[in-house]
Amino acid sequence: MQSAQAVSSAMGLGKHVNGPVGGLTILAGLDLEIGAGEAVAILGASGSGKSTLLGLLAGLDDATAGEVWLCGQRIEDLDEDGRAALRSGRVGFVFQNFQLLPTLTARENILLPLELTGDARAAQRADEALERVGLTARAGHYPRQLSGGEQQRVAIARAYAPRPAVLFADEPTGNLDQVTGEHIIDLLLDLRRAAGAALVLVTHDLRLAERCDRRLRMDNGHLEPLS
Repeated sequence: MQSAQAVSSAMGLGKHVNGPVGGLTILAGLDLEIGAGEAVAILGASGSGKSTLLGLLAGLDDATAGEVWLCGQRIEDLDEDGRAALRSGRVGFVFQNFQLLPTLTARENILLPLELTGDARAAQRADEALERVGLTARAGHYPRQLSGGEQQRVAIARAYAPRPAVLFADEPTGNLDQVTGEHIIDLLLDLRRAAGAALVLVTHDLRLAERCDRRLRMDNGHLEPLS
């Protein structure tokens, strides 16, 4: 069972897939606990299972062994609708490729998930989030009219607007140049502190990892602490 101090945890977590040339073990009996408000960076080579782990922790994928707890609920006890309801308002996501809806403006991209949760302050929260990331003047622009850095700022605002308990970020600076990436790192960590949310991020960016509370390396399906 998840401890009272944790927002996300995995126990004996395994992921094995079968392919045309045999089976592949991606995760092997992995244990992990993320404390409330903690920032944890997960590093490792491409294909080591980092993104798979993130998907399992968020309940977006099914493990083949072990169990996952999220915000006090055992993921395996929930169906897809139950998992979606659990994530709603409690979990935020930031992806490498931004994942903005191209037919919605910056403000609408932030507003939509708030409205779907029935948040009575959806419009106010969306406007506050845009202001926090410095994009009030770009509220009516569509993703194609924004730079990569601006799109990622919208994605971060969308993730934090509902005031989630935990944020999962998958290579949030991976598609950005170094200077823009530095600004995104500052913004991501500043908003995480302001919201008091836990942050679990997959990254190759050592600059970002070094600013987290804890750093782990994925190797052969296991997590090892980094100094």
